[in-house]
Amino acid sequence: MPAKPLIAAALPALLFALPAAAAPDTPPVPAAQAVAPKDAPNFLVIVADDLGWSDLGAFGGEIATPNLDALALSGVRFTGFHTAPTCSPTRSMLMSGVDNHQAGLGTMAELLSDATRGRPGYEGYLNDRVASIAELLRAGGYTTLMAGKWHLGLTPDREPAARGFEHSFALLQGLSNHFGADQNAAWQKAGLAPSYRDDGKPASLPAGRYSTDYLADRLIGYLDQAKRAGDDRPFFAYLPFTAPHWPLQAPSETIAKYEGRYDAGYEVLREARLARQKQLGLVPADAVAHTTEQVRPWASLTAEERAIEARKMEVYAAMIDRLDQNVGRVIAALKAQGRFDNTVILFLSDNGPEGNVIEAPSPRFKEADPKAPPVDPDAPTPVDPSLGIDNRLANIGAATSYIGYGPGWAQANSTPSWLVKGYPAEGGIRVSAFAAGKGVAGGGRIATANLDVRDIAPTLLDYAGLKQPASFAGRPILPHQGHSLRPVLTAAAPAVRTADEAVGYELFYRQALRKGDWKIVYLPAGTNRYTRKGVSTGRWQLFDVARDPGETRDLAAAEPARLADLVAAYDAYAKEKGVVPLPIAEVQAAVVAKP
Repeated sequence: MPAKPLIAAALPALLFALPAAAAPDTPPVPAAQAVAPKDAPNFLVIVADDLGWSDLGAFGGEIATPNLDALALSGVRFTGFHTAPTCSPTRSMLMSGVDNHQAGLGTMAELLSDATRGRPGYEGYLNDRVASIAELLRAGGYTTLMAGKWHLGLTPDREPAARGFEHSFALLQGLSNHFGADQNAAWQKAGLAPSYRDDGKPASLPAGRYSTDYLADRLIGYLDQAKRAGDDRPFFAYLPFTAPHWPLQAPSETIAKYEGRYDAGYEVLREARLARQKQLGLVPADAVAHTTEQVRPWASLTAEERAIEARKMEVYAAMIDRLDQNVGRVIAALKAQGRFDNTVILFLSDNGPEGNVIEAPSPRFKEADPKAPPVDPDAPTPVDPSLGIDNRLANIGAATSYIGYGPGWAQANSTPSWLVKGYPAEGGIRVSAFAAGKGVAGGGRIATANLDVRDIAPTLLDYAGLKQPASFAGRPILPHQGHSLRPVLTAAAPAVRTADEAVGYELFYRQALRKGDWKIVYLPAGTNRYTRKGVSTGRWQLFDVARDPGETRDLAAAEPARLADLVAAYDAYAKEKGVVPLPIAEVQAAVVAKP
């Protein structure tokens, strides 16, 4: 690295070495001047999109994931790692270390309503009350690289290039065709074409290239470019894959590996995965899976229906297989560069598996239009003939198909948990996650503590030897609300939270709070829909999730004092974070309209 003036070289270290409360109001240090602390490690953060908790082999799955399994078994697996119920709120917390209701994604931008639009914390993008972990690490001397899904803002001032990433190839929206087949005139006319950015400039996914392959290519390219240029700064590499998010699509040769694998159905898969989780020590030996919601028994399906359902799961498995292959390519590149041994690796899914019935693009995932009427989530989505969608059995998985895999497979993949993506039940927010590499005590450890996506940003700063400042770019920022996971990663402590610390969750008016081993869940009647039908109780439920990870035994009646304590803690959380309250009038109207 070229020599720099002494004062310029020392400035970022001085800024970040101060306690957060005392950090001066100083603009970010230009990347050309910043010098990372001595021996600062590299970071690789990998995010899978809508992955099920039991999909990886190391978490009880049967899909071929040797590269991810090797990493997980070399480090520490988490059985209590939590996110938001859906993708963009999770990503806002990962980037900021702050609750999604304060970071700008109190709800998804696509689903803003009259009750939430314009409210603080509901901007629909990563707001200016926070500094992204990329901004902080870049100001601290890191090179910051990204290839994958952003979903935290669509405008030039909100995309990755404006929020700290030195190099980025990004999908700005929440989903796209995995072969780039949705970028033509028909998809643009329908308002469903995705937006890609390459270092802040309009770009596209090369037609015919598979998204997972291409994203790995781009990240490896950034790393190789830095190596060739003699750039010896530590790196923060962010690899948020768009797989296995719907539409379910994968290369035909990878799908072929799973032909016939799922012909026995989702009930059989669910039982097999739970048995393997028990063998691996991931759940208690007496753990009971929650009953499934809105799932037709496999035996009740016709032969044609079973063939279609099995094919969906074959494609889904192929997407995860291909993701694993590309993780292997990235790891091989780091080893070839001699940078693997100094890299901390974190892997997670952004939420639980997608359980909705999906057969066509949904207009609710267009760019938010404040003048548009609200979308009825129960209304079936018609297939636009101009888009060329072909969901016949023989075509499922190809670039012209467009489906999800539905509630049966999703709940098999989240077993033993209750429900799926979109819900603050464990099936929606407990995800596959692990850490490996530099500074992580290995040996195949399993950490059972309550951990959270808000912990990632403070963990990276801690390992980097940096401190969060009180202000950034001339504006005050919210302090991190998560904890550094270093005590758990180094095996110095089993947990980072005390039994009295409350951690709240809310999305789409569905609410939850965890304190120690206890958790409350509130699914309001009339506002939550799942596979076009409601799953709700209209009251608080109480679970001991350490003993009952499936949330099968509601202890609200047996533990009224504990329930009252946790409900009061949730109310305090909602008030502090600015959660928009449940619109009672709308709920009552919905109940009358849809009993």
